[in-house]
Amino acid sequence: MQKILLLSILLLSLKVSAQEKKMSRAEYIEKYSEWAVKEMKSNGIPASITLAQGMLESNNGNSRLAIKANNHFGIKCHSSWTGKKIYKNDDEKHECFRKYKSAHESYKDHSDFLKNGKRYAFLFDLKPTDYKGWAKGLKKAGYATNSKYSILLIKIIEDNELHKFDKGKVIKPDNDNTNLVADSKKPKTKRDKRHKKRKTHHLGDVDNYTVNLFQREVKLNNRIKYIKVKKGDTFLKIAQEFEMMAGQLYRYNELDKNTSLKEGQILYIQPKRSKADFGKEYHVVTKGETIYTISQKYGIKLNKLYFKNNIPIDSKVKVGDKLWLRKRIPPEN
Repeated sequence: MQKILLLSILLLSLKVSAQEKKMSRAEYIEKYSEWAVKEMKSNGIPASITLAQGMLESNNGNSRLAIKANNHFGIKCHSSWTGKKIYKNDDEKHECFRKYKSAHESYKDHSDFLKNGKRYAFLFDLKPTDYKGWAKGLKKAGYATNSKYSILLIKIIEDNELHKFDKGKVIKPDNDNTNLVADSKKPKTKRDKRHKKRKTHHLGDVDNYTVNLFQREVKLNNRIKYIKVKKGDTFLKIAQEFEMMAGQLYRYNELDKNTSLKEGQILYIQPKRSKADFGKEYHVVTKGETIYTISQKYGIKLNKLYFKNNIPIDSKVKVGDKLWLRKRIPPEN
């Protein structure tokens, strides 16, 4: 009886000890930074913002939502959620939050939540390195009710130098577990080299934010995913490959159902934006270009391109015309 009692006490103490051991901020960064960088390359959300939100919302992975539901971003169910749920008191009592199979799933859903939410659309017009703009924008869009939400995010980013991740580099904590430094060490063994090679492939190419998550190469233009049409492609075939509806491809690329695909053609698998990427202010029309090919080249919606340049819809452009891509045509032009 005494032995059983001692064993029970030992097991209880081990359980308490395990519960008391919480993940540190440096451990959280080391564990999840790779996913944040990957999501940045896939969706254009700064890795520093993703990490800072994850750390703040989940208390560095130690919150009940993170432990019980793998929910690192405090995302509530909303009417569109069809997955598993967990309930806790938040702004109101017994609120519904999303429950995930893994933390990785939580990171992916966080990207989708921002990317597909209309109130967050303006954020994707910011530079990928503008973490302050993103932090203030998230507060403005109502991601959280805390009046100091943007200040807290910026402080976490700057205190831990998370902005270094926005350059797409692999970073890990240094010896004192506080600041972050770039991992510039060369692999020492063949095994290390193989590991590094696999890790790089997993993240995709840093240049041009190229990712290879599907059977073909997927690239980003104006922070929008697109592919190049291959010989034999059809709208239905591509839609099935990316688990989409063919109608989405028509709509995203402003095409009708009778359009024939051409090899090498740019085909977006996400909606185009209202303006071109930062730094691309205007375009001078060259031979063979149309306003549609220009809209595809820069990932801008056709109606926005017409509007910015005061051009009637369906009008043609000629060689030498100057089309404004980010702002409306200046009065003097």
